[in-house]
This record gives sequence, C-alpha cells and structure tokens, in this order.
Amino acid sequence: MIQVVLFDLDQTLLDRTSSLKAFLNWQVNFFELVTIQQKPQFIQRFIELDNNGSVWKDQVYAQLIQEFQISNYSTQVLLENYIQDFNKFCRSFSDVDLVIYSLFKANFSLGLISNGKTPFQEDNFKALGLSEYFSSVIVSEAVGLRKPHPGIFQLACQQLGVIPQHCIFVGDNEVADICGAKALGMKTILFDPQQKVTSTQADHRVKYFQDILSILKIK
Repeated sequence: MIQVVLFDLDQTLLDRTSSLKAFLNWQVNFFELVTIQQKPQFIQRFIELDNNGSVWKDQVYAQLIQEFQISNYSTQVLLENYIQDFNKFCRSFSDVDLVIYSLFKANFSLGLISNGKTPFQEDNFKALGLSEYFSSVIVSEAVGLRKPHPGIFQLACQQLGVIPQHCIFVGDNEVADICGAKALGMKTILFDPQQKVTSTQADHRVKYFQDILSILKIK
C-alpha cells in the first residue's frame, strides 16, 4: 500500500525550462549583457551549455562571457546574481499545486529528493509555495549523496518512517529518478509532458500532472 509520494524537483514540480528562460530574459535586460537582437541567441546558448542543469553556472557564464565578448561583468558577479535571484522566477507545472494539495488532504506523506546545490535548490522549492505540505526535503549536496544512489532514497524512507515498498517516486529522469527509485523497491511514475523520454522501467507514465491522482485513486 502506497503511503508516501516522493518527488523530484527540476522538470517535475518545477518547470525549470520556463523558469530559466524568464530569469535569463530579466538578467540580460537588467545587466544589459547583450543587444536586443542578440538576446534570443544568448538565452538559447545558455540553455545548451546548461545541459538540463547538469553543468554548474560558473562554467556556463565563463563560456558566454567569452563567446559574446562581455566585458562589464565577471563570471562571479553573474553567478552570484543567478544564485540569489533565480528563485524569484520559479514556476511550477500546470496543476502541481492542485495535485500536491489533493495528496496531502488524502493523508499521503510527501517528500522531495533533488540533485543539486544547497541552499539553491531549497530556495527554488520554497518559491513554489509547497513547503508546508512536505515532511522531508533532501538535496544531494547537503547529504553527500546523489540520485540514483540508493542511499538518498533510503534516507527519505528513514525520515518518513516507511519502507521503500510503501513509496512511489515521481520524476522526469529515467536513470536518476526511475531506475534509482526502483532499485530500492519503490514504485515509479515518469512525468513526461513532452512525451520524449524512452522508459522501460517506469511503472506509470503521465503527460499531465493531474494524472498522478488517477494512478493513486484519488478523486
């Protein structure tokens, strides 16, 4: 019987792509990094270098400063601005608020497991306004473990007082989220709004976040 629903953050609860584009649009304007004509190219190049968040932004900004010949601001200044202000542009996917509230009201315990920097990821999560519903929030840098390592999933189970077989994990990444959770015995839901992920491991696949409620038999 499923008692706990665990979630990934980036591209699961947090629409990171849209959030990142909104932040970059503001950052380019605020710092006047490039011309209006160059802005779309700058944003697209950032997204390419970022590689779905797998490359830390010091490397990204250093490369962009070189490519776009930016001389007014250093890598460190732009990185600190990213760390401090990205959370102000964080937005969730459609129906995330509804689903989280519905699960909470149905007496599921909720947890978050995110790979990434601390407190950066915690701040991004808080910006979504969902913290009060979650009993466990784990960020990889803070605990020295990264998905798909089973230890980070086991830590969530310990914090929530359950065994893995009573958990279901919702994420967008086949390896880090789905395979990582299944290796410990959890059920899994692949959130794939663009239907682009090839998955042979997920127990369920959803295009729309609200479909999670149907899987867990919540009306």
